[in-house]
Amino acid sequence: MNKDNYIIELKHIRKCYEKDTPVIFDYNLQVKKGEFVTFLGPSGCGKTTILRMIAGFEEPTSGEILFHGEDISHLPPHKRPVNTVFQHYALFPHLNVFENIAFGLKQKKLDRDVIAAKVGRVLSIVDLEGFEKRRIGSLSGGQQQRVAIARAIVNEPEILLLDEPLGALDYKMRQEMQLELKQMHDDLGITFIFVTHDQEEALTMSDKIVVMAGGVIQQVGTPEQIYNTPENAFVADFIGESNIFNGVKTAVDQVRFADTVFPCQDDYPRGTVVDVIIRPEDIGLTRAGAGLLDGTVISSIFRGKYYDVTIQCGDNEFISQNTREFAVGTVVGLVIEAEGIHNVPYDLSINHFVATADARGALWFNDTLVPIDIKRVFPGAQVQGDGLVSDQGEAIQTAGVQVEFAFSPKFARLSDNPEEGCFHGNITSIIYMGDHYNYRVTGDNNEEYAVDDKWLWNVGDAVSVVVPPDRFRCRLVEAEEEEALP
Repeated sequence: MNKDNYIIELKHIRKCYEKDTPVIFDYNLQVKKGEFVTFLGPSGCGKTTILRMIAGFEEPTSGEILFHGEDISHLPPHKRPVNTVFQHYALFPHLNVFENIAFGLKQKKLDRDVIAAKVGRVLSIVDLEGFEKRRIGSLSGGQQQRVAIARAIVNEPEILLLDEPLGALDYKMRQEMQLELKQMHDDLGITFIFVTHDQEEALTMSDKIVVMAGGVIQQVGTPEQIYNTPENAFVADFIGESNIFNGVKTAVDQVRFADTVFPCQDDYPRGTVVDVIIRPEDIGLTRAGAGLLDGTVISSIFRGKYYDVTIQCGDNEFISQNTREFAVGTVVGLVIEAEGIHNVPYDLSINHFVATADARGALWFNDTLVPIDIKRVFPGAQVQGDGLVSDQGEAIQTAGVQVEFAFSPKFARLSDNPEEGCFHGNITSIIYMGDHYNYRVTGDNNEEYAVDDKWLWNVGDAVSVVVPPDRFRCRLVEAEEEEALP
């Protein structure tokens, strides 16, 4: 075993399917022996693809999968110390419970008494003693899931992979099985790697959560770390409910958003552009004038243990979880303590790209004409014929010249007219930012654009990204330059 006690390591994993288009990008993860690790993210983010590569059903396009330090990237599934439980269980309907669980042991030609002992032990673990002769069709969904788990663990794998195994169960049964799976993990002491898009499952059962989006890890941490200190707006939006706003630090201990200055406890310097994240339970409501800002209640929805109270404060909406009901139209004050405000620096690399000029000075990015006048990166240049000349009359060769360009999400908008925008793709995520939506649009070459828009679109919509030509920032890419556009 390696010195760090990692049972599985994924190093620089990349996976491509059609047209060499990657669905997993430079994926790196370390899993300790005995951990309960959950891959969490929306549909299509790559969770199951990673699981299938660990199981051996898929091979990485590049990178390494290490088991106790040994590369198993190309080892067939039956030679890996791994078993998988699938969402639909894949049980044999013509075999009874005992025969389903014993199937793999019989394939190994073990002695009949050994098989009986092993099956008896796992039936006890999954609480199905006495069910040996029952037919699969006579079992409930929860019982069938226990049989699937028993069949997987009877082979004594070092790693158990679970691909959304609770997805077919109703809500109450799913909650019960969450606790039972966690107890099985504690009893067995083996490594569990669990795939789900359900945040409650991840928070309830996991030692470590791996939040994914678009084939990329967004954050790795304990449930408490993921919930209380999300590393970006996507994680905050996906895990639980959050109020998210664009903000800027006005002092080391202050941040301005929603036209108000609030206290905060992070140490980002003055002027840092941030995403401000506040959980609804951290927003208290009081009488008008007694908080940091006032707003009007526009909805109050009973959720069982609390009310979801939405408050309109100028152009911004806040959601507070409160045990007290507030009537619509009530003017209230908002109380938000410094420790309830979590800031993360805004990713300034968003919407930064490099275009290549042709001989006529037109700029192209992924076969798309970018509406930037190349004279902007050659001060004093003038058009002469089909090319450019310097202010001294010398010809400027533009063919192959690279120009870095960027634009702010707030200066872009979405359109359903493909001829209106210069960039095209499909919406892959939506985050509400208090008074607008922040969209991520993914193009055919997996390039990603961020756009702020007040109109509500849907995930999957085909859109074009419209950027006014005067809103592009651009500069010539020099070989020795490394610093990006501000």
